[in-house]
Formats: sequence, structure tokens, C-alpha cells
Amino acid sequence: MRIQVSDLTVRYGGQAAAALRGVSLDVAPGTLYAVLGPNGSGKSTLMRAVLGSVPAESGSIRLGERSLESWSRKEMARAVGAVPQQEHVAFPLTVRELVAMGRYPHLGLLGAEGAEDRAAVEDALVRCDAARLAHRDVGTLSGGEFQRVRVARALAQSPAALVLDEPTASLDIRHEMEILRLLRSSADDGITVLLITHHLDLAARFADRLLLLACGEVAAEGTAAQVLRAETLERVYGWPVDVRTDPATGSPRVTPRS
Repeated sequence: MRIQVSDLTVRYGGQAAAALRGVSLDVAPGTLYAVLGPNGSGKSTLMRAVLGSVPAESGSIRLGERSLESWSRKEMARAVGAVPQQEHVAFPLTVRELVAMGRYPHLGLLGAEGAEDRAAVEDALVRCDAARLAHRDVGTLSGGEFQRVRVARALAQSPAALVLDEPTASLDIRHEMEILRLLRSSADDGITVLLITHHLDLAARFADRLLLLACGEVAAEGTAAQVLRAETLERVYGWPVDVRTDPATGSPRVTPRS
């Protein structure tokens, strides 16, 4: 599924300044596309706009061959797996029950799980190293465990696209790398992945293309080598940095100066 955003402007009610101004991006099917930027640069607003959670003041969004407005909620839930930055579970659920919620848009009139649904849930739990947590109450999970379970729920949807807002927040090194490798392999399998992250080096290592936002506008877009330039990053983040090629990965590595 292609995700296309054209000249998008979003303004929250009562705010003089727009949260996003003239933002465009084009995420081809099978691409891992990372969105970067300082706090308050508009990254989460962009995700909400793509998911239809906040209205556009101007510009357009297309999912696949259709405008965002033409998608019903059920169609969106089948096609796009979302992991928002923050989430609160208001009632008791086991991990398996939460992950199985990803199958709800696919269930028939009776709402009963079939063999395909059960297989999708089990596969997602295994891929996110959460199978051993299946019978735990969600409220007993650590922040990192909860993150992995939410990614598993999105994968259980069997989506054409994944939109994730900082999915590796709170994760230790092992699980952070496992989730990013999982997203990379998902893109290689044809799923469109739109990833919001603060990790410049890991975005450079795993993503096909990067979008750098600053104060709601596009500061740079392209490959890691095109976007992660010292002069650009210093202007956007307001801090001096060194950018060198990592000999182990061949991707740019950003080091803040002291």
C-alpha cells in the first residue's frame, strides 16, 4: 500500500501556528520510511493525520489508490496497523486478548476466531518475543513488554501498512534491535512501514528513506546520506554534531559534541 501525503497543513483549534505546514512524502509499498525531528516538530501530528485522527486544513492524503476520506474505519483497521506513542488499557486484559484485538476487523458476523485468526495471533506473539507473556495481565507488564505486545497486535492485523510512533521507546538493546529487524523484514516482505523515531543512527541503518521535520516543516528528505548531514542536523536540533560513516554498517553515524 502506497502512502502519499501532498502539501499537508494541520492546525489544531485555537492555535495560531500550524502544527504541520506544506508537508509532503511518498512511501512506496515495501519501504521502511522513517520520520525524524526534535520534540514538537510535528511527527506525531503527521501520524495522526495519516490515520485520519486529525483533520487537514489543506493538502491531501492517499492510502493506496484512494483518498483518505474514502476509507471506512473498518477498512482502515484491516489495512493499516497502528502503534501510537501512548496508550492506556482501561480494563483488565491478558496479553493474548490484547493482541487478538488486532483480528477484530477480520472476524465474521459471529465474532468467533477461526484457525487463521489464531495462527496470526500466535505468530505475532512469537515474532515480538511475547509468547511467554500471553497469559499475563497487561497491567503487570513493564513499559518495554507493553511496547512489544502493542507491536504484536498491529502485526496480528496482517496489515498492508504499519504506522508506528516510537515503537522502540522503553525497549532494551536486544528488543529494540529485534523490533527494528522485524520492521525491516516486514518491509522486505512488501508491507509499507511508516516509522516515527528519535534514533538517528538506527533510522539510518534500517530505513530506506528519511523525512526530517523542524517546526512542522520538512527540513530534509531522502536517503540517510542525504538527510543526516552535520549542517542540517545542527540547524534543526540546535546542537553541534559530527557525522561519520559507520565502518560496520556503511550508514551515517551521528555523534553530539560535548
